[in-house]
Amino acid sequence: MLTSLSLILLLGFASGFLFEKIKIPKIIGMLFAGIILGPYVLDWFDPKILSISAELRKIALIIILLKAGFSLDLNDLKKVGRPAVLMSFVPASFEIIAYVIFAPWLLGISRIDAAVMGAVLSAVSPAVVVPRMVNYIETNWGSKKSIPQMIMASASCDDIIVIVLFTTFLGIAQEGTVDLKGFLNIPISIIMGILLGISAGFILHYIFEKAYLNNQYLRNSVKVIIILAVSLLMVTVEDMLKGILSVSGLLAVVSMACVLKIKSNTNVSERLSEKFGKIWIAAEIILFVLVGAAVDIRYTLEAGSSAVLLILLALIVRSFGVWLSILKTNLSWKEKLFCVIAYLPKATVQAAIGSVPLAVGLPSGNLILSVAVMSILITAPIGAAAMDNSYKVLLKNE
Repeated sequence: MLTSLSLILLLGFASGFLFEKIKIPKIIGMLFAGIILGPYVLDWFDPKILSISAELRKIALIIILLKAGFSLDLNDLKKVGRPAVLMSFVPASFEIIAYVIFAPWLLGISRIDAAVMGAVLSAVSPAVVVPRMVNYIETNWGSKKSIPQMIMASASCDDIIVIVLFTTFLGIAQEGTVDLKGFLNIPISIIMGILLGISAGFILHYIFEKAYLNNQYLRNSVKVIIILAVSLLMVTVEDMLKGILSVSGLLAVVSMACVLKIKSNTNVSERLSEKFGKIWIAAEIILFVLVGAAVDIRYTLEAGSSAVLLILLALIVRSFGVWLSILKTNLSWKEKLFCVIAYLPKATVQAAIGSVPLAVGLPSGNLILSVAVMSILITAPIGAAAMDNSYKVLLKNE
């Protein structure tokens, strides 16, 4: 198992580095490393590490959500206003609807399985988008109209909303019936998740302040360990209360991070975000390599052109949702086109939850995972390259 872990980290890092050198997102290299080293090609991984793959991927998802929470500036959402709020859920909703309409026709799956697939594939990738938006903010591209800030803030919210919807749709798919109660649980899950996260955030802030005032200075590294432990506990609470009360543990994680950011001074929140970013370096490698290892290449080839067509149709519908969200704003058509391009890449969330339907025994689980991986391979490099080559043409340097 230790040998497998070292292979994941070393070869995942090396392949990511090589792909980055040829201007392809490093996550694609990590995915390929996992596919080649996984059980369906070379089979170099210990079965023990593959058996805990789902737990490791969930930990990676928690880390990226904590980083998103500490990076998310609610003032940016207030500053940009309506477009940012609409972009938080409208494009993803349009894309899910597209999968519900087209996936049964192209892939022969049920409507509810199509909804699960849509929830997996509809999130924009923070791993591809956020670093670029930060760079544009620092170099003043589109900053006068807060375009990078709007995209970064709304993309973070987009991921959270999609994950909550995914959990709901997956629960309905497992039960085998479309129950109105399942949809009613969505707002309950969101509200309870936010309340749990806010409560945890205030309690942790009180503990951190108390320790500081009593001259028991709590280092940021210790805070990171405590925050991560509490986050894991909140996700566990979601599982414990399943069937009794709907609570989104992942939304609680983000809410807690937002509260800690608001209550802490700027330097502390930035350092915490930076430390979670450093943890994410290793978590990202583990996440994408293990997702690659879970891919049965036979299902990917079987999905073939139908899956590619489905992904493209969904992206067209999603792009219409982005355009609709930014109508009647002061953005030019070039700036609106950039927003559409920035919302194309898929990667992080797809890697984190793409294999969950397979792990819980959903009949279409293998197909959902295959289409998720295919969407990463298609949209991540195209979206990244499109942003890199268009921002100087579509945005203004201010």
